[in-house]
Amino acid sequence: MQFKTLKEKLAEGLEVRVMAISAFPNPKIIEVAGKFGDLDGVWIDQEHSGLPNQELELLLLACRASGLDAFVRVAPTDYATVMRPMEGGASGIMMAQVRSVADVEQAVRWMKYSPEGERGMFLGNYEAEFGSKSAAKHVVDSNRDRWTVIQIETAEAVDCVEGIAEVDGVDCLFVGPSDLSNNLGKPGNPMDPHVLNAIERIANASKDNCKPWGVLAKTEEFAIKCRELGCQLFSIAGDLDYINRGISATKSIFPSFFK
Repeated sequence: MQFKTLKEKLAEGLEVRVMAISAFPNPKIIEVAGKFGDLDGVWIDQEHSGLPNQELELLLLACRASGLDAFVRVAPTDYATVMRPMEGGASGIMMAQVRSVADVEQAVRWMKYSPEGERGMFLGNYEAEFGSKSAAKHVVDSNRDRWTVIQIETAEAVDCVEGIAEVDGVDCLFVGPSDLSNNLGKPGNPMDPHVLNAIERIANASKDNCKPWGVLAKTEEFAIKCRELGCQLFSIAGDLDYINRGISATKSIFPSFFK
């Protein structure tokens, strides 16, 4: 199934909606989301879950079958952690908990083939069309098409966000409001002026470098504020959100049974 990737849509200036897969990593949830969610893609969390790469590959297969682009969030602690989701079929990687420009530069090198980076060659995967694509074409296509999302969620990252946004190979910044608000001493309050000032700085760094940015938004008020600041990529629900909201909706439909 051919569809535009999130990277392509963002480059066209489009606003995109994505769903987080974290608490319940199951292909059926992805299938339902693809059928009824009116989404552009999903991001799969390997930072806060014990999801092994073999199961990740099944989720990425379900994404492709459902017409959903997918990227994977990892803590970029080592080369294999960054590289293997791409070999499993992810269109890109979101780097969590980065705290310096050097962290970002290293993560980008792990993602890119030489001469832009240090990634090891492998042609037996979906990305390389299971060996039917030449090595030379695979290198060019991968270095061009795979995308790197950098999560800005610490005070240290905010302090150097302009430098992060300037790094070649960084395609998108992503605000993690839970960690960011907590790190700035305002836990659970992304609408606090101190936190919003940091988000505005992130937005300006993205704009100055002609790069899109995204956010995880738990409320429409916060999402609209980020839209006003130029945000294009919105993660407005996760698997657990849909389940909890479904439970609440069921109770409201049958109020006499839930007293």
